[in-house]
Amino acid sequence: MAKTSNTAHLGLILLRVVTGLIFIMHGWQKFNGGITSTVDGFRSLGVLAPEFMGPFIAGLELFGGSALIIGLLTRPISVLLLANMIGAGFLVHLPNGFFAATGGYEYVLALAAMAGTLALTGAGKFSVDGLLFGRSKRLKTVLA
Repeated sequence: MAKTSNTAHLGLILLRVVTGLIFIMHGWQKFNGGITSTVDGFRSLGVLAPEFMGPFIAGLELFGGSALIIGLLTRPISVLLLANMIGAGFLVHLPNGFFAATGGYEYVLALAAMAGTLALTGAGKFSVDGLLFGRSKRLKTVLA
C-alpha cells in the first residue's frame, strides 16, 4: 500500500473545511429562518415525516458540517450528507435542469461529489479521525 503524501492530506483539509462551511451555513439558515418554515417546506415537497426530517437535516448540516471541519466521524457524516444532497437533487433541483442559476442540480451535484469524496477517502491524517483511528493502524503495523 502506497504512502499518502502530506499534500494529499492538506488537500483533504481544504475539502473538509470548504464542504463543512457550506453545510454549516445551510444548516444555520434552516434554523435561523425558523425550523417551522423548514418543516413546512419539507411538507410541501412531500418529504416523509417532515416534523422529524426538517430538524434532522438542519442539524445534520449544521453539526455535520462542523464535524467535517475538524475531521470527526468524517465517513459516516459524509454518507449522510451525500444522501441529503441526492434527496435534494431529486426532490427539488432535477426538474429545473442543470444550472444553479435556474434552480437546477449543478450545486447539489457538486456538494454530493464533495461529500462522496470524503466518504471514500476519509478525513486524512490531519484530523480528529486521524488522531483517534490513525494510531491504531500504525500500532497494528508496528506490532505485526
